[in-house]
Amino acid sequence: MRPSGWKRAGKHLAEGGFTLVEMALVLVVIGLIIGALTVGKDVVRNAEYQKIASKFVMEWKRGYDEYYQRAGVVLGDNQIAPTYMVNGKEAWIGGDNLSGAVAGVPENYGNTGLKICKGQGYPKNSIGAGDSNLARQDLRELMQKIGIRMPHGRGEGQEDRYVYNDSNGNAVELQICFQWNPPGTISGAGNVMVLRGLTPDLARYLDQLVDGKADALEGRFRQQDARSNTREVSSQRPGMEWGANNTYGQEEGARQSANELGGNRDEDRVVLLTAQWIMDQ
Repeated sequence: MRPSGWKRAGKHLAEGGFTLVEMALVLVVIGLIIGALTVGKDVVRNAEYQKIASKFVMEWKRGYDEYYQRAGVVLGDNQIAPTYMVNGKEAWIGGDNLSGAVAGVPENYGNTGLKICKGQGYPKNSIGAGDSNLARQDLRELMQKIGIRMPHGRGEGQEDRYVYNDSNGNAVELQICFQWNPPGTISGAGNVMVLRGLTPDLARYLDQLVDGKADALEGRFRQQDARSNTREVSSQRPGMEWGANNTYGQEEGARQSANELGGNRDEDRVVLLTAQWIMDQ
């Protein structure tokens, strides 16, 4: 025989709820899980940045330097009458190409500053003031002719491009080109690597890697066509941040529409930047 009060006690225990201590423990566990997921997302994104830097951007820098070592001139320059300018083979003096012509300083040349890309690249000023016209020479063909192994990129025939995800999970394409900038160019004079399709976080990461400090105006890694790049007389004013972040566009304080790049919703595409890295040769 069971005690007469057994059913009543069992029913009372079955209908009992969680205590405050149990609920507090559940909330703590949920908070830890959410925090771990957030940290995990940042870790994955930083790992992707490191991969882009080491396997793609730095490999193109190595390829550029190796071209100089093998050819004795910078990318696309004329070996007979070198100009020390990227794509110097298409430059001319007095209407003639440089095969046997008299050498001179950059200001004496014409048809300079054309960017060498793979294929059609992207049109002039499609990113903003500072996009130059395309050269006739092809980046991939120049590298192949001299036997330089290019980064894998997107695959065979698209070694100049790399696809990654922005912080909202949208696909982004990074593209590499090279060009020569005339003296006085605020985003970097001389021969530069042009990196089109950088999220602000990735741009700052690469800038920190190259210069040790993320500054849009100073150092060897600079933002192309930043507002201050076009308005400042000198590039030596320190403390200029990159002109956008991962949620808002380049116009500070401007109201972002729902369909505009740089909105602050999770599904919006992050605003993209173009940077120029000054080469050693």
